[in-house]
Amino acid sequence: MTAATGTELITVDFTLPESALAVQRGVAGICSRYDLDYWERCEADKRWPEEIWAELAEGGWLGLAVPEEYGGGGQGLLELAVATETLSASGSAGGSAFTYVLTPGFGALTLARHGNLRQREELLPGLARGELETCFALTEPDAGSNALGISTFARRDGDGFVVNGQKIWITGVQRATWMLLVTRTVPAAEARPRTSGMTVLLVNVPEAVAAGTLSFRPIQKMGANTTPSNMVFIDDLRVPSANVVGEVDQGALVLWDILNPERVLLAASALGAAEVALRVAVRYAGEREVFGRPIGANQAIAFPLAQVKAKIELARLMLYKAAWLFDNRRPCGTEANIAKLTASQAAWEAADHAFQTHGGMACSLEYPVARLLADARIGRVAPVTEELLLNYLATQVLGLPRSF
Repeated sequence: MTAATGTELITVDFTLPESALAVQRGVAGICSRYDLDYWERCEADKRWPEEIWAELAEGGWLGLAVPEEYGGGGQGLLELAVATETLSASGSAGGSAFTYVLTPGFGALTLARHGNLRQREELLPGLARGELETCFALTEPDAGSNALGISTFARRDGDGFVVNGQKIWITGVQRATWMLLVTRTVPAAEARPRTSGMTVLLVNVPEAVAAGTLSFRPIQKMGANTTPSNMVFIDDLRVPSANVVGEVDQGALVLWDILNPERVLLAASALGAAEVALRVAVRYAGEREVFGRPIGANQAIAFPLAQVKAKIELARLMLYKAAWLFDNRRPCGTEANIAKLTASQAAWEAADHAFQTHGGMACSLEYPVARLLADARIGRVAPVTEELLLNYLATQVLGLPRSF
């Protein structure tokens, strides 16, 4: 489609590039060997999907965002989003988020853009092969969603830092080789502007655990149990200056390039989860007969499902737009937040209507509806609540007064 705006001619193409379509086909081919029952077992057993992880790594689908000179696919966030959505829609639903967020997203995408030469040379090849894994530590018990208010502090000590603090809801520590740790190097109360004085550090997790300077405790949770989330305790952790990602005191610049992709990838996972829930609901509505006809013939069942489909397609447009903007180094915060908001809402509505469609049978673990409902509910509060997404749109986009 071509449109004229003044003297400028703008062409808008809604077709996915061949690179993204190739990812879609490749990941779907692997996913076709893993059905809903496989993901149900992984969730019930609280275990990482080792089999599909190994196949994705062997096929190069985990190294999509790693530059080609380091053994990766040289692709961007759009391809990662397509991979995440495809995996999620295959049946993993919420469980797929961590597969592409933790290492390809937090690790590879961040280091490809912000890592120094040594960090890229030492870590990116292993990340591309799936041999190294990463996690991301930002949220704290007292700061919650206030990322700028964290208190974990990195004090200068010779040619490095000594770090003390706590983190919460840190997913994947058990598997991670490296943690991207967000710290304060200037206390929040003294930082001017508020976004200054933050520093992102690379922490070797096995070494820190062995030294007793980093420990963690799993949190019992209601869903997304393929990967544990943890309380993390940091006590006199020593990190060399060479492990700073980006610049000291300028970590906010790195942080936005972590948080926006996180929102995009979690939106992609939510869209896939919505597709799974919708597919499960439609199948049941077409097969289940009451009063001599399929229940899907009733508009009370059919119309809500049709509405969910419309919302999925709308959210997908914003998802791909946000990813495209990021890949082209354009501001994408608004689009990433809208994608996360609308995709998570679509996933919840899809799971809720799937539950209603199944009636009492939705409570039976014979069906995946309970898992889909739990995962979808988590998506409306993590990693950022709907209220904060709406507050961003209200204040930063609409220009309404701030409440704090």
